[in-house]
Amino acid sequence: MSGASVLFDAPGPRARVRNHVISAITAVVVLLVAWVVYSRLNSSGQLTAAKWEPFLTPDLWRTYVLPGVRGTLTAAAVSIVFALALGFVLGVGRMSTHTGIRWASSVFVEFFRAVPVLIMMIFAYFLYAFYDVFPSQYLALAGVITGLTLYNGAVIAEIVRAGVNALPRGQGEASSALGLTSGQTMRAILLPQAVTSMLPVLISQLVVVLKDTAIGYQITFVEMVRQGTVVGSSYGNYIPALIVIALLMISVNFALSWFATWLEKRMRKSRRGGAPLDPGAVETEGAPGAKVL
Repeated sequence: MSGASVLFDAPGPRARVRNHVISAITAVVVLLVAWVVYSRLNSSGQLTAAKWEPFLTPDLWRTYVLPGVRGTLTAAAVSIVFALALGFVLGVGRMSTHTGIRWASSVFVEFFRAVPVLIMMIFAYFLYAFYDVFPSQYLALAGVITGLTLYNGAVIAEIVRAGVNALPRGQGEASSALGLTSGQTMRAILLPQAVTSMLPVLISQLVVVLKDTAIGYQITFVEMVRQGTVVGSSYGNYIPALIVIALLMISVNFALSWFATWLEKRMRKSRRGGAPLDPGAVETEGAPGAKVL
């Protein structure tokens, strides 16, 4: 019974055979497709050793790849910080007891969730350029950060609101009974508990921030994907260049996901209290420290 699945009935002998056959056929089809793709790329000369040799030279990394990595990480890091701050403010604002704050936060969130990120990047880029808000070398970076912050801040606000509303209602009622204000309840009771449950979803959204920096190539922002296409155009090795860029992006996203998993486990462990008291023991033995008459 302990090994039985709670989601579906355990397959019988015929079902197991059928599952093995389907799995084998699927594996063969995948291998055939991979072989066809490899053969086509190899016949066109995209996978020859000469196409990979430029990546063994430091000049290519120093001129193309590393500036793209630096641009992607810079835009992602700044956007993540701003989006988290904006998201928590808007999320709390949407649950405010003040009607004006609640409506203003709701309108802001719904509007910027509906506007495409690229539109916001282009609008911010030309707005900053028209009013000379930033130096010319930082215009693209500012446009990318603005678009990512506004969109992802609105999404994170909804994540915060959903995480707080998922908590038992007794948490807020108990804090009100203790005389805490709504602001004190949110800061000291609700948000600390909700953050732990929200962390996996928040990290997934932060990975989206990192990947969406690639959209910035439309406003001439120097990031990893744009630099990969520049390398492919310069050396005639688009496939190897994009494979290298994809591996770099996967490595960064994997590192971020690993850090999120580690942080979640650390937060859950740090907030783990003692085992709850057995109600039966209280009834038979009395409360701790009480004398049994």
